[in-house]
Amino acid sequence: MTRLGTLLTEIRACRLCEPHLPLGPKPVLRVSASARVLIVGQAPGRRVHETGIPWNDPSGDRLRIWLGMTREQFYDERHIAIVPAGLCYPGSGPRGDAPPRPECAPLWHPPLRALMPRIRLTLLIGQYAQAYYLGAQRKKSLRETVQAYRDYLPDYLPLPHPSPRNQLWLKQNPWFEDEVAPILKTRVAAALA
Repeated sequence: MTRLGTLLTEIRACRLCEPHLPLGPKPVLRVSASARVLIVGQAPGRRVHETGIPWNDPSGDRLRIWLGMTREQFYDERHIAIVPAGLCYPGSGPRGDAPPRPECAPLWHPPLRALMPRIRLTLLIGQYAQAYYLGAQRKKSLRETVQAYRDYLPDYLPLPHPSPRNQLWLKQNPWFEDEVAPILKTRVAAALA
C-alpha cells in the first residue's frame, strides 16, 4: 500500500470527533497523488454524508457550473482532489449546517497536502476553508476576501459557498459571477493542462 493509501485508511478510521457528530463519523474526501486542483469546502452536508459523494447536492451542481465541468470531470480523482475543512457531517446549526469540527483540518490537511505534490491551484470555498488556509491574510469579510482573489493567486482562489442559501449573497455581489467565475474557469483549466 502507498503512503497515501495508508493515510486514507487512517483518515477513514478516525473517531476523534465522534462524540460531537450526530450521525457519527464518515469522512468524505477524494484524493490522489496526481491531482492538480484541490477543492477545500466547509464540511459534508447530510446528503453527502448519506451518499459518501462530495458535492453531491445542489451546491455541487452550482460549483460545477462555475468550474465549467461535467460530473465526470469533477469526480476524476486523477485531476481533482476534494478535501473539506471538516471531513465529517457536523450536524445542523441555527442557520444551516454547523461549522466543521476545528480539530479536523489541522490534523489531516498537512499530511494529505504533503502527499499531493502536483496541486497547482487550491479553491477555498467559504469562510472556514479561507480561515484555515489564509489565516491572517484573509480580509475582514468573505466578500472582501473573494474580491481580493488576485492577492492569493496563483496558489489559492477564494470563493463563496455555492449553496442555494447563498442566493442573496450572489445577488448582492453580481461581480462574482461576472468577473471571478470566468477567471475561475480559466485558472482551473490551466492547472489541469
